[in-house]
Amino acid sequence: MSEILSTFTNFKNILCICPECNNISRLSELHLSSNKKTKKTWLDDFESRTRDFGVLESEHDSKANEIREKAIQRGREQVPKMVNDSLSGAITKLKYNPYDIKPINHPIDYVVYDGMSDGEINNVVFLHEKNSNLAELHKSIRETVKKKEYDWKVARISKEGEFELED
Repeated sequence: MSEILSTFTNFKNILCICPECNNISRLSELHLSSNKKTKKTWLDDFESRTRDFGVLESEHDSKANEIREKAIQRGREQVPKMVNDSLSGAITKLKYNPYDIKPINHPIDYVVYDGMSDGEINNVVFLHEKNSNLAELHKSIRETVKKKEYDWKVARISKEGEFELED
């Protein structure tokens, strides 16, 4: 191996004169080519396949965003149906935009941020299905909202898990 390295290093010291242009170059800097047909080697095949793969890869990359956008659109088109399927018939009859309905589950089933999908919330609605076990709790929540006995606080949890409550 050291002989090959030594030979290559010596190529820097050997100077050549081009028979076409008479320029002087180092042997290590030459890029040799020939017009004669040569027998193909495994390296020629590998380089050809690499070029073909590069072409296919660039075609795929150019179509990838289009394919991704179509998949996102198909998913968005299915959301209203999925949300409506998961909601009870009484709630779907209220004609709220399915994107505006968010589940809480207990003690209120859903909160509707009416207008949220349009960029401006016009109304906040608490939805729950009648449940005799929770009737008193629902009544208490309704009275608290009517009396405006609620507060707005922001809870922040850091990446380290520290909890901070802002007024």
